[in-house]
Amino acid sequence: MDNKVFTDKVKITVKAGDGGDGMNSFKAYKGKPACGPDGGDGGDGGSVYLLGDENLHDLLAYRFTGKFYAENGERGGSNQCSGKRGQDVVLKVPCGTLVRDAESGKIICDVYGHGEKILLLAGGRGGKGNVRFTTARRHAPNFAQKGVCVKPHTVILEMKVIADVGLVGFPNVGKSTLLSKISAARPKIADYHFTTLSPNLGVVRYYENSFVVADIPGLIEGAAEGAGLGHDFLRHIERTRMICHVLDIAGTEGRDPLEDYAAINAELAAYSQKLAQLPQIAVFNKSDCPGARENARRFCAAHPDVSVYSVSALRGEGLKALLDGVWQLLQTLPPAEKIPSDEFAFEEEDARRFEIFKDETGAYVVTGGLVELLCRNVVLNNPDSMAYFQRTLKNRGVFRALEEAGCREGDTVVVGEVEFEYIS
Repeated sequence: MDNKVFTDKVKITVKAGDGGDGMNSFKAYKGKPACGPDGGDGGDGGSVYLLGDENLHDLLAYRFTGKFYAENGERGGSNQCSGKRGQDVVLKVPCGTLVRDAESGKIICDVYGHGEKILLLAGGRGGKGNVRFTTARRHAPNFAQKGVCVKPHTVILEMKVIADVGLVGFPNVGKSTLLSKISAARPKIADYHFTTLSPNLGVVRYYENSFVVADIPGLIEGAAEGAGLGHDFLRHIERTRMICHVLDIAGTEGRDPLEDYAAINAELAAYSQKLAQLPQIAVFNKSDCPGARENARRFCAAHPDVSVYSVSALRGEGLKALLDGVWQLLQTLPPAEKIPSDEFAFEEEDARRFEIFKDETGAYVVTGGLVELLCRNVVLNNPDSMAYFQRTLKNRGVFRALEEAGCREGDTVVVGEVEFEYIS
């Protein structure tokens, strides 16, 4: 993974495909130009899906491409042939990707496992062909239904690393070195702050078992308010089952390890009380350096309830005892769980809703979901269709609402593409 372009949060626009229009056509034979309706239905629009992929480790694929539209359904054909369904869009995301509605911030879903496929947006339904409107009294319907049009929506993809153990601590305390010694991960290691610019994951083999450890980029004071790199990466600790707090117990950077411990825990608590309550052990790294023993005694006196493990990550000393302790603690903890979704559904037009306003020309304009429904089902040059239009306006209370708004006989009324003179 290229740390320089690590991307764990993006905003994208997604849209399911519109439904194809139904076909208005009639059979025709030589010498018999109209032998009954045969218009087929329009195809449904393609849907938008999310797919968890364990081989992806960030959201870089969505950093420079922000719009993903599924294919529209095809229009119905003659001879009762249905239109082709639109092609779906499948967005592959890392396991542990949280999806939020950009407008409300509510959680839509959590793509947790590998191969987990979640429907984000369903395609619009295809319109019915004119053959579907034949009745005992209507033998030759000269109209068809339009497909359902769907709106684009903006969502936020937010990656949250799935790991059993989270390594936290100030920059340059040896977290990356420790991860490289206990797993097959090979993070970038150097003797300067913020070497790690993205969470590194490593699988630790413990006899016949294994667990996942995440090296979280170094935190500093003020991280919960956005200082340093902490604000961007604190989210990756939220899924961990326990925390390994790595300390430079020798204070080789000139800092007091006890003050470091208190500062990091304060940042975790400021970001989330859940993080502050996670089970935690302290790892005394650089325990072979001068000053380590004295600081270790001070720490144990100040925090007698905290389990501590002295190691030298560089030399590989003390790692077996550390892994034994981590594994034993993990056996007592519940497995990580998916983040529950909020009660949320993308807002669609209510087919019963309508609004009336008077435009600058004095015409009364009717808008809303009811108008969208009528636009799909009304054909202006067909008497049966127009009769349905008039009945719907009356039955849904539009005429009554127009009169309450001040509309009088002779005034102009606009409903979608239909403009007519009101007659009471």
